[in-house]
Amino acid sequence: MLTKLGKGMRVLMLLLSFFVVSQFVYAGDDESEQAVIEYLEMSPKFTVNLDKPKKYLQISVQLMIEGSEHVDTIKKHLPALRHELIMLYSGQEVAKLQTMQQREALRQETKKVMTKALEKYANSDGFRDVFFTAFLVN
Repeated sequence: MLTKLGKGMRVLMLLLSFFVVSQFVYAGDDESEQAVIEYLEMSPKFTVNLDKPKKYLQISVQLMIEGSEHVDTIKKHLPALRHELIMLYSGQEVAKLQTMQQREALRQETKKVMTKALEKYANSDGFRDVFFTAFLVN
């Protein structure tokens, strides 16, 4: 009788392990269905005048977008988004663009402006972040 109970326990443990493994496999399938991250370059580069004569900022901006379905919406509004960024970057003080912390602050401000503009013209679904891929103060 004890050996039969042992076999029953083994069968029960085997069944439970199949159930647990199948749950992990199922969870793995969900991860493969997650939205894809895409990067959209805002081209051409931004070139704007700064606060001092003969000083300018040249900057390349990339947008991080989650979900390919949101890329077209954001592309549709690129002219309005470019306008908002030109207005943000134009006239910046040269002294406020020198350190990494100052540039990071500008990146964060850029993200806020982009989110606000997307909410104004469509929605900001899918927009996750913004990155500077080139940054020149001359």
